[in-house]
Amino acid sequence: MLAGLAVTLLAVGVYSGYTILQLRSLRELQAHTIDRNRTDTLLLLRIQNGLNGLGLTMRDMLDTELNPGESYPLSAWQPQFRRIRGDLEDALSREEKVALADRTPGQRRFLADAFRQFWEALDRIFSLSSENEARAQIRLSLQARQAALSSAVARLLVQNNESEQAAAARTEQLYSGVERNVYVFLAAMLVVIVLSSLYLVNYNRRLFDRVAILSERRSELARQLITMQETTLRSISRELHDDFGQILTAIGAMLQRPDRQTLLEVREIVQTTLDKVRSLSHALHPVVLDEIGLESALDVYLPNFERQTGIEIRYEKSGEARPLDRELSIHLYRVMQEALTNVARHSGSKCAAVRLRFGEQNLVLEIEDEGSGFGSTQQKGLGLVSMRERAELMNGTIEYLGENGGALVRVTVPVHAENLHA
Repeated sequence: MLAGLAVTLLAVGVYSGYTILQLRSLRELQAHTIDRNRTDTLLLLRIQNGLNGLGLTMRDMLDTELNPGESYPLSAWQPQFRRIRGDLEDALSREEKVALADRTPGQRRFLADAFRQFWEALDRIFSLSSENEARAQIRLSLQARQAALSSAVARLLVQNNESEQAAAARTEQLYSGVERNVYVFLAAMLVVIVLSSLYLVNYNRRLFDRVAILSERRSELARQLITMQETTLRSISRELHDDFGQILTAIGAMLQRPDRQTLLEVREIVQTTLDKVRSLSHALHPVVLDEIGLESALDVYLPNFERQTGIEIRYEKSGEARPLDRELSIHLYRVMQEALTNVARHSGSKCAAVRLRFGEQNLVLEIEDEGSGFGSTQQKGLGLVSMRERAELMNGTIEYLGENGGALVRVTVPVHAENLHA
C-alpha cells in the first residue's frame, strides 16, 4: 500500500511538474513571441503606411511640375513631410523595442540607417536653391530610397508572418502535448487505481479468510478445552474416589490389626499412593520446571516416559544452553509433552527422537517418530491446535511435517534478552 501510494504521488508530482513547464513555455511563447510579433507587425504596417504617404506626397510634388499652372513651391510641402517624418520616427522607435529577438543586428541597423539616409537626402533636396534640380533629385534618388524602404518593411512583414505561423504551430504542438499527457496520466491513474483496488480486494479477502480460519480454530479450541477440562476433572474425581478412597479404606482396615506384617503392607500402600499423588501433581503442573529449568525437566521426564510407554527416546542437545524464563519453559515443555503423547497414542512407533538446539537468535525443539505420520488428521486434533496456540504465544512458529512414514514436529521460537531467566 505504501509503495502504491508513493508511486502514485511520484507520478502526480512528475506529471504536474512537466505540465507546469509546458504551460509556462506556452505562456512565454504567447507573451514574448505571438503578442510581440503582432505588435511589431502593426507597427511595421504603420511604417509602411507612412512610406506610402511619402510616396504619394512625392508623386504630388512631381505632378505639379507637369502642370506649371498649379505649381507649388517646395517649401509648401515641408510641413507635410515633417508630419510624416514625426509619425515614422515614433513608429520606428516603438518597433525597435518590440522587434523579434531572432532579427539580426544587421537587419535592425539597415532599417534605421536607410531612414536616416532618406531624411538626410530629403533635407539636402529642400536646401537646394533650384526647384527644378530638387524635383529631379526627388525623381532620381528619393523615390528609389522610398521604394527600397518599402521593400525592406515588406520583407520584415513577411518574416513576421512566418514567425507567427511557426509560433502558432508550436502553440498547437504544446496544446497537443498537454492534451496527450492528460490522457496518458488519466490512463496511468486508472491502471494504478484498478491494480490497487484488485490488490486491496485480494488482500482483504485473504485477511478475512485468515480471520475466519482463526475464528473457527478459536471456537474449536474453546470447545475442546471445555471438553478436556471436564474430562480432566472427571478423571481426577475418579482417581480420588476409586484409588485413594479404596486405599484409605484398606489402610483403615489394616490398622485395626496392628502387627508387623500389616504395618509393612501399609507402608507399601502409602508409598504407592505417594507415587500416584506425585504423578498426578506432575501431570497437572510440572513443578520441576520451576525448580531446575527446562533442560533438567526433560532429563527427568523423558526416562519416566520411556519407562511408562516402552518407547525408546533419543534425546539430543546442541548449542550453548541458556536459562529460559518460566513462561517460555512451560510452553516448550507442554509442546514436547503433547507431541510425545501423540507418538504413544497414534503413531505406533517404537522409538522417537527429541532434539533441543540453542542458536544465537532462536531455539528449536523437534520431536520426531517413525510411525504412521499425521495423514488426513493433521492440524485437526486438540493436541495439534494446542501446540500451535502455544507457539503463537511464544511469538514462534510450529511445523507439522510428514504424512506417511514418520512425523516431525518442529517448534522455532526467538530467544531475546527478555526471554532469558536472570
